[in-house]
Amino acid sequence: MKEHAVVISGGGPTGMMLAGELALAGIDVAIVERRPDQEIVGSRAGGLSARTLEILDQRGIVDRFLRRGQIAQVTGFAVTRLDISDFPTRHNYGLALRQKHIERILAGWIDELPVPLYRGRELAGFAQDETGITIELSDGVSLRAGYLVGCDGGRSLVRKIAGIEFPGWDATTSNILAEAEMEEEPPLGVHRTALGTHAFGREEYEIRDGKVIFASEGPINVMVTEKIAGGAGEPTLGDLRQALIAACGTDYGIHGLKWISRFTDMSRQAAAYRKGRVLLAGDAAHVHSPVGGQGLNTGVQDAVNLGWKLAQVVKGISPESLLDTYHAERHPVAARVLRTTMAQVALQRTDARTEALRDIVLELLGMEEPRKKIAAEMSGLAIHYDLGDGHPLLGRRMPDLELVTSDGCLRVYRLLKNAQPALLNLGAPGSLDITPWSGRIRSVDASYGGPWELPAIGAVSAPTAVLIRPDGYVAWVGDGSQDGLREAMTTWFGPPG
Repeated sequence: MKEHAVVISGGGPTGMMLAGELALAGIDVAIVERRPDQEIVGSRAGGLSARTLEILDQRGIVDRFLRRGQIAQVTGFAVTRLDISDFPTRHNYGLALRQKHIERILAGWIDELPVPLYRGRELAGFAQDETGITIELSDGVSLRAGYLVGCDGGRSLVRKIAGIEFPGWDATTSNILAEAEMEEEPPLGVHRTALGTHAFGREEYEIRDGKVIFASEGPINVMVTEKIAGGAGEPTLGDLRQALIAACGTDYGIHGLKWISRFTDMSRQAAAYRKGRVLLAGDAAHVHSPVGGQGLNTGVQDAVNLGWKLAQVVKGISPESLLDTYHAERHPVAARVLRTTMAQVALQRTDARTEALRDIVLELLGMEEPRKKIAAEMSGLAIHYDLGDGHPLLGRRMPDLELVTSDGCLRVYRLLKNAQPALLNLGAPGSLDITPWSGRIRSVDASYGGPWELPAIGAVSAPTAVLIRPDGYVAWVGDGSQDGLREAMTTWFGPPG
């Protein structure tokens, strides 16, 4: 029986990001993935938010994604785009990039670390005891692990076997997605009718002046709303033809189907993100409509919140109770994502009353403060973990400042490349003593002369010191004294060594 400290079920973006985080911390982690390779059939997520780009920047790999994708103001709410070009971040934009490319780039990264993958196999069952978990794979192989993380999607077998409830709301809308040939060229782009939204596009496209310009040749990508939500099983070409005729009056001579799938606005969230040695992340923990592009981004950010905590518990640096902060911090974030997504779906309805409501919402979002608040939320830049009262930085993302040190200029995110915590001392050099934690926390004396700004909040007072967690969130803020620093280091990075 092979043994690993952590086994991850599911090798999508969430599973790979988590594996990378654990591998950076020196943890023996393996992925079980049912696909024989990283290929995806069909269309999934289509972009990365500003905060996800910052997270990838923290790990030194964002350029790999920027080279492949197209920068665009893709942050939006329902039917309106929200400009974040004035936000104080290096990544004040979204990145249009299909999930198949995101997965390939992440797979290349974890190959370098490296992370073993059990490909072409599925988790078939598991049993946990006081010392670990025994995992059965579909080919009869058994694995032993200290922890099992379910990153195995909305129908998560890990969640079901663990007995974690998945409450929420059933579907009210249903859409068919497909790629096929068409005898007649459809009108490319997004269209709204009394029946709902439908869209036509092609795999290859460019973004010019904020507009999507599709290639002139190749198969057509189709999205069309079905008349009745909740269709069972995989849709057929006949279902697609029927939906197209209802929405457009023609099926455009559709044939040569390459793939077809269905998505709905079903919204559900796991009641608990942890049960003993079993944890959930990504779609296994929360599902909702793809409107707003929150799913993949929320999952990747789940992984970055969990990874360093799980690593410290595996190493014995922190007590197991640290894992409870994963649920405490990430469950409210996804609960809010479910609400904003449900609101956007509601605003896409085409009856006269919804049209009136949408006009009012668009009017509000045209105002400066509402635009900043909602755009910061949709881009992930407004996430705020409740770490108590104090400076506005506490519990929020650390800005990527250009610091001045004795060795020259240094970007804050460069300190986080290896997923280690950092103490930034902006006061008198050597004035903060963290000797008992020196093997765990990187301490840097630096200065910064510019303004401190947070998205949607604006200018905040300059701190004298900041304790930054490996996920880039601020765990403690100094105001000229060391009050609370020892407690914060103990809480997040274990008792003094």
